[in-house]
Amino acid sequence: MEWTKDDFSISTDKSKIYTAYVHGQLNQTYWAEGIPLEVVERAVKGSLCFGVYRHQQQVGLARVITDEATFAYLCDVFIEEQYRAKGVGKWLMEVILAYPTLQGLRRFMLATRDAHGLYQQYGFGPLTFTDRWMHIHQPDVYKKQ
Repeated sequence: MEWTKDDFSISTDKSKIYTAYVHGQLNQTYWAEGIPLEVVERAVKGSLCFGVYRHQQQVGLARVITDEATFAYLCDVFIEEQYRAKGVGKWLMEVILAYPTLQGLRRFMLATRDAHGLYQQYGFGPLTFTDRWMHIHQPDVYKKQ
């Protein structure tokens, strides 16, 4: 699927994703510093991806890991710095949340260190019943490879 607005487009067509570019951008983030290119390639292959483009040049991405029935996890969301504060990230969230196979999910999750205000605008909030949640967390996994 594809959406257009002004000079920008969002597409779920994975063949348009420039994984070397995504790899370079993710390497600059606090959550994926040091991520190997082959991990990015596998992540794209196994996810519902929303590539963001300006005049056919990729300028952002969001991945949703989902069964498209009950659960989704939003991750690796980025917009190139020069296009931030122009409404592109908000439009990306609107497109994701309106996507047909992401309707009626029991749980839609994400993790963020610094964008709570953005995601709260779309209904995300702190975890409830945190005593029920468990995880294996390996923040330095990419540094070990």
